[in-house]
Amino acid sequence: MKHLLALGLTALLLGVAALLGIPRSAEAAPGAVDAYPVPSIYKASTDYKLTVNGTSVPVTKYPGYDIAQLSVGSGTATFAVTKVNNTAIGSYNITPQKLGIKGSVSGSTLTFTAQSDEYLIVQLDGRPRLVIAADPAESNRPATSGTGIYNVQSAPYSAQPNTGAYTTTGFQKALNDAAAWGSANGKQGTVYVPAGVYTLGNLYLRSNLALYLAPGAVLRYTGEAAHYVVTGKKNSQQGRKLTWFISTRYSTENIKIYGRGIIDGNGQAALAPDNLGVNLLAPIYTKNFTVDGITFRESSSWAVIPLRSSNMTFRNIKMFNRFDMGENDGIDVMESTDVTVDHAIGIGLDDPFSTKTWPDVADIYQSVPGTARPLENVTFNDLVSWTYCYGVKVGQGVFQPQNKVTFQHVSVYDAAVGIGLHHKYGTAGATNIKFDDIDIERLTLKNDDNRTWLALMTGNTSGVGPVTGVTISNVKVRDAGITPARINGLPGAPITGVALKNIVMPGSTTPATTLDQAKITNLSNNSNVTIAP
Repeated sequence: MKHLLALGLTALLLGVAALLGIPRSAEAAPGAVDAYPVPSIYKASTDYKLTVNGTSVPVTKYPGYDIAQLSVGSGTATFAVTKVNNTAIGSYNITPQKLGIKGSVSGSTLTFTAQSDEYLIVQLDGRPRLVIAADPAESNRPATSGTGIYNVQSAPYSAQPNTGAYTTTGFQKALNDAAAWGSANGKQGTVYVPAGVYTLGNLYLRSNLALYLAPGAVLRYTGEAAHYVVTGKKNSQQGRKLTWFISTRYSTENIKIYGRGIIDGNGQAALAPDNLGVNLLAPIYTKNFTVDGITFRESSSWAVIPLRSSNMTFRNIKMFNRFDMGENDGIDVMESTDVTVDHAIGIGLDDPFSTKTWPDVADIYQSVPGTARPLENVTFNDLVSWTYCYGVKVGQGVFQPQNKVTFQHVSVYDAAVGIGLHHKYGTAGATNIKFDDIDIERLTLKNDDNRTWLALMTGNTSGVGPVTGVTISNVKVRDAGITPARINGLPGAPITGVALKNIVMPGSTTPATTLDQAKITNLSNNSNVTIAP
């Protein structure tokens, strides 16, 4: 009875809030579930049904895994995952394993409790993995209209979703008008994007702008290369031209993209027949830039590419790429300073989380003017990584110095290399690199003949450069792979000052005290390598 009264009071409060124009997120109760609406372009799962705290959450099918997205109020949440065909569950696995989540099975349903805002990967028997992206409840959802708010569906913008029509002009005008209002008033003008699928060309962000994507809002690549400006070319075996779907104008500041919507590169359409690689978000020459809560989906090139920028935060981001498309990194932080990536999940064939630096002009951004910059003070925190390549990685490009890069509190669900530093290109140094609290669950893939928990390497392409000061601590290695862990420098480019501490290998409950115990046996051109419990 108390539960029913509480539900009734909550509904009444939400109704009053709506009448008063208060954003619903301001009234989010502990454990309250917001199941994001799913556009019809995303097909329903044929394997799973999901409820969270008793609320049904849509599950969509995606190549390689299924996806469910929602937000939950503070506290814990009860998840119930059910097989669609109602056959009994024989086994299950819940990632991150370090959370120690235990479930109970009743017939075709697995039930478990977790913190409300976790990014989880669940597998039942031989079914596709189910990725459950549970965001924290929105606390800053704007009104749909008002002073300084520009709704893309309102006149004069009149962007109509779900038609497949090319709606870029009105959309861009809303962005320009909001930025102009923000600059004139010393604030951020807000563009409000309601739920629906908007088929768009290149979009450009100016200073003092907030772009809000409501749950169920999708900004999608059109599938026609003629709609886009070519910004570079990936001189790889795939040899594809590139475009930035959404980018900042140069010398901008005070920009935010937030909400619970999706930026969709429509990757298969991008590659056939035009072979155009789409970078979903390119913040370039900008500062004070924030992304919060957004999903980046099916990029056909590196998804998020911050370049030559500073004071940036990427929080609560989800990067859902495919395993049957290559060169689709998640977020590559390049030549930037004071950057934080916090609470994120990255899935795809290529590296989900990495840092890089390049020469003044590189193939991937040949249209960018100016000189290259060093990279410094970049922190990746609270990550879930699933890839055919490196779970977390510094490199491959180190043409400019990379200093003070930290990866911490990471779960590597699957990869070829759990922890990596690959100084392959350039002659600058990589210094003060830290990997802390890394849980490596499985290593079932191979990349460049590596299938190992650790690979620190210098290469000999475009010169060689040193690596100095690497700390690797508090690592739980559940799967060490099948090739030796390695620390390989080169003559003139050694790897020096590697400190390993509290490395627990498979089958052990105590930390390794020797390199042999840590299976680090592929060694060359290194010095001052230490290991301690």
